Amino acid sequence: MKRTSRSSQKKEDEHSSSTPQAISREDLLMHLLECDVIIYNITENPQQVEEAIWAVSALNEEISHFEKRKVFILVSTVMTWARSKPLDPDDSEIPFTEEDYRRRKHHPNFLDHINAEKMVLKFGKKVRKFATYVVAAGLQYGMEGGILHAFFKLAWSGEVPALPVFGDGTNVIPAIHVLDLAGVIQNVIDHVPKFRYLVAVDEAVHTLEDFVKCISKSTGPGKIQKVPKENAFLTKDLTQEDIDHLLVNLRMETLFVKENFNIRWFAQAGFVENINSILKEYKQSRRLLPIKICILGPPAVGKSSIAEVLSKYYKLHHIKLKEVISEAIAKLEAIITPKDVGEGGEEESEEEEEEENVEDAQELLDGIKESAEQDAGRLEDEYIIRFIKEKLKSMPCKNQGYILDGFPKTYDQAKDLFNQEEEEEEEEARGKMFPFDKLIIPEFVCSLDASDEFLKERVMNLPESIVAGTHYSQGQFLRALSNYRDINTEDETVLNYFDELEIHPIHIDVGRLEDAQNRLAIRQLIREIGEPRNYGLTDEEKAEEERRAAEEQLAKEAMEEAERQHKEAAETAEKIARWEEWSKRLEEVKREEKELLEAQSLPLRNYLMTHVMPTLMQGLNECCKIRPDDPVDFLAEYLFKNNPEMQ
Repeated sequence: MKRTSRSSQKKEDEHSSSTPQAISREDLLMHLLECDVIIYNITENPQQVEEAIWAVSALNEEISHFEKRKVFILVSTVMTWARSKPLDPDDSEIPFTEEDYRRRKHHPNFLDHINAEKMVLKFGKKVRKFATYVVAAGLQYGMEGGILHAFFKLAWSGEVPALPVFGDGTNVIPAIHVLDLAGVIQNVIDHVPKFRYLVAVDEAVHTLEDFVKCISKSTGPGKIQKVPKENAFLTKDLTQEDIDHLLVNLRMETLFVKENFNIRWFAQAGFVENINSILKEYKQSRRLLPIKICILGPPAVGKSSIAEVLSKYYKLHHIKLKEVISEAIAKLEAIITPKDVGEGGEEESEEEEEEENVEDAQELLDGIKESAEQDAGRLEDEYIIRFIKEKLKSMPCKNQGYILDGFPKTYDQAKDLFNQEEEEEEEEARGKMFPFDKLIIPEFVCSLDASDEFLKERVMNLPESIVAGTHYSQGQFLRALSNYRDINTEDETVLNYFDELEIHPIHIDVGRLEDAQNRLAIRQLIREIGEPRNYGLTDEEKAEEERRAAEEQLAKEAMEEAERQHKEAAETAEKIARWEEWSKRLEEVKREEKELLEAQSLPLRNYLMTHVMPTLMQGLNECCKIRPDDPVDFLAEYLFKNNPEMQ
């Protein structure tokens, strides 16, 4: 059984590292000596180069103690070939192969990488004991995107009208999918070939423009813009090494790998040919799956306000019927309006892009106007569904997702909107599962509801400024509410449609929650939908979040301090009141005790005054007259002799 150590410090690939981050060189060497295969990847972190050189040197010194052969693989980069002179000065399109590795010239920023390659090849001469290999990999793509992540992120977010191409974009970039690179490394481990310098690239000859244009078309605005090379340094997601990779101009071919290895290629034909699968794994790896929500319910139930909050929380596109129709009509009018010849600017886009048919646009616009005139400004479902479907299929909605506000309203509208483009057969029954467009079908359906009395009261309490210009005027609102109730008492409602597709609606009775701001309903929906699926907060949003958190913390601390002071003041006042109450009660107790003692001493006083005091007064008088030597003894003797009871 083989044990393998892989060393890589890039955060995104921590799962591929079995070497602890904080470890002494002695412990690391002991760990490496326990392994049969050691792989060092120096393409992701320049700091790994020095450790890789130390590791291969230290292992080479321990060769005499090896019980069996060890394999050391250095995953390097084709940037060590970046300044190589063409094989044929008259034909620069002849690619380099593994056999030309002695002629390679490195990029100035990759001197440490080529030194590491030379060191690894130097120590691998005793193949029976210690086999060393260098795998020069092209620009790595796939999974979480690698260097191309910056372009994927820019395209997915839809923040720019065109993706930037640095320079003229004609430079050829050797590349390879990370899974194919893993396949090459696995074959090196399995076969231990005699040839010790390998090149790992796919068969494609793609330029920087090819890469960027493919990303833009598949998940972005569909356009590219050529900008000066210096602009690359303004892209915060790109490091100096990333920029060097993107600006390299190098043709390479991997002959040895194709002829001697048995690899299950994932993207042998290259990035462009496999963009769909690459994009799919990128979105899955980054958890960039769109969230598609449909919110339905009667008028004034709070659909738009809840949709607005959710769209900000999840960073989704809030699709409102009126806005979609206005946007579509404006687009048609722009197509029909004659365009001035442009000045030819710097923006580059495909000249072969499909031109809009002016006649078709004019015909559609005429049909819309005619439909609106015949039905008092209302459009037929045919046009509404067409515009909504186009919006749902737009790139921003496919990337981030959407919140569809208050549409569709009926079963037929839902079926026409979400069914596949192909016509269904008539024999397909409605009750059975029928084809639907998985690309645009909502993942979550929320059905809000409330009693008519609750909705009427809510509308009546709305400020006049909000009601003006909306359908919340008394007559319009009552008609809309009545129409909604009529539609949803039929056997086939829009909610039945989603139930048949096993997309079971989330039912929320807004009236029972008794929350005018709909906070409880929003909280319940967030629990049902889950966490956002995007890149997370931007730097500006993080700063705003930190500022808000700091303000909340200060407010919380101020509130706690005020509460503490109030509590202390209340406790002090309570102590004073208790002390005063206790002092008052003590005085009362003393008074009562005095009165009690006086009451209890009255019989004794009367007895003394009647029987003791007369005799005692006589004895004192006699004592004063006689003046005995011992007055006390005399007085005692006198009282004993003259005691009335004794007589």
